[in-house]
Amino acid sequence: MTSPADRFLTTRWTRVLAARGDSPDARQALSDLCAVNYAPVLRFLRASGHDGDEAQDLAHGFFAQVLEHGGLDGVDRARGRFRSYLLGALKHFIGAQRARESRLKRGAGLEQESLDTDTAHGPVPAALQCEPPDTVFDREWALAIIDRALASLEEEQAAAGSGEVFAALRPWLSASAAPPVHAEVATQLGMSEGALRVAIHRLRKRFRELVRAAVLQTLQDESELDSEMQHLIKALAGANT
Repeated sequence: MTSPADRFLTTRWTRVLAARGDSPDARQALSDLCAVNYAPVLRFLRASGHDGDEAQDLAHGFFAQVLEHGGLDGVDRARGRFRSYLLGALKHFIGAQRARESRLKRGAGLEQESLDTDTAHGPVPAALQCEPPDTVFDREWALAIIDRALASLEEEQAAAGSGEVFAALRPWLSASAAPPVHAEVATQLGMSEGALRVAIHRLRKRFRELVRAAVLQTLQDESELDSEMQHLIKALAGANT
C-alpha cells in the first residue's frame, strides 16, 4: 500500500504557497486548512479573553480576511508550517482589531470595560483562563488533526464494509479512554482474541499513517514532518493530563 506521505508530497500548504491563492486549487486548499483550524482559532480567542459571541465574530472576520485574495502576501516561505503562519496571522489580526477599537473608543470618549468570562456558549473553562493562549491553540490544533484522521479512518472502514469492527475497536485508538476487555469484544465480533489483537494493531498503524498525512498537509517541506509530529505528541500530552 502506498503510504499517505508518498501520496501527498504536494501538500495543501505547498499548493497555497506556490500560487499565493491565485488559483482555484490553491484557494480550495487554503479553505480546507482553515476549516480544520476553526476550533483552535476559536479556543485561542476565548483563552485570550474574548467572550463566546465576540470570539466567534473575530474568528469569522479573521478567516474571511485570510481567505480573501492577497491574504497571504506577508507569508514567509521559510516558515513552512501552516500552524505557525496561522497563529502569527491571528495575533496580528487581534492586534489590529484592538488598535482600531482603541482609536474608536478614544474618539467617542468611552471607557474600556473588563471582559466577562461567562459566555453565551458557557463559561470559559478555568484551565483556559490561566493557560497561555498559545498552549491552548497548539492543543486544539493537535486535537483537530486527530479528529480529522479519525474521520478519514472511519470513512475508509465504512467503505470497506468494516464499520461495525471500527466502532468496536475505536476505543483502542484513544490515549485517554480505557479500552474494553479483549475477550468481550472478540466474542461480540465473532473472532478469536489473537485475531482481535492483530486487527487492533493494523487499525492503529493505519491511524498513525493518517495522522501523519493530516500533519503533512500543513507543511511545505516533508523533512519537517517528524518534528511537527513531536510537537503534536507534546501538545496532546497536555490534553491528557
